[in-house]
Amino acid sequence: MVTPAACPFDCCYSGRVSERAFIPVNVAILTVSDTRTLQTDRSGKLAEDRLAAAGHNVISREVVTDNRQQIGQRLADFIADPGIDVVITTGGTGVTPRDVTPEAVEPLTTKAIPGFGELFRQLSYEEIGTSTIQSRACAALCGTTYVFVLPGSTGAVRLAMDKILLQQLDHRHRPCNFVELLPRIRHEREDPKQAAD
Repeated sequence: MVTPAACPFDCCYSGRVSERAFIPVNVAILTVSDTRTLQTDRSGKLAEDRLAAAGHNVISREVVTDNRQQIGQRLADFIADPGIDVVITTGGTGVTPRDVTPEAVEPLTTKAIPGFGELFRQLSYEEIGTSTIQSRACAALCGTTYVFVLPGSTGAVRLAMDKILLQQLDHRHRPCNFVELLPRIRHEREDPKQAAD
């Protein structure tokens, strides 16, 4: 076992790391906010910096307003792009009427990944207590693209990146990770017998 020298964030490799090669993934970052711009978007920038430092490729970083249709359209564009493996959104996960990012992801979802939101809230509870219950952070496989929906605060993005995503987006992480599943997701066909069940 080795500790990856490329990653400067000690906290993100509490799991086992194998000797196999690192495989960078292509990521799009979408910040959902009525008030932020690319220049003032600290959460999206934090995610971008973490991903770049780990060796991944940030293909796009954009800001869109808290509008379900606009969020959904931009997500659909990213999902349809074969050059994007992962989409990370920040913002719009609360419970106010303007918080609609999970609703925008829902119709695009092929398979929900409930463990992400569960683990995020468990880890968040250790930092902010019961306030974490207000977050609807979630994740899904949308076609062949992973989509991770994070809250908009820098603390939440830092936690999600350092404690979950930098591990799960590292092909070397053991016993399993999201990157090693991408070839199967893209190329395996569903068993006709299972489809009939």
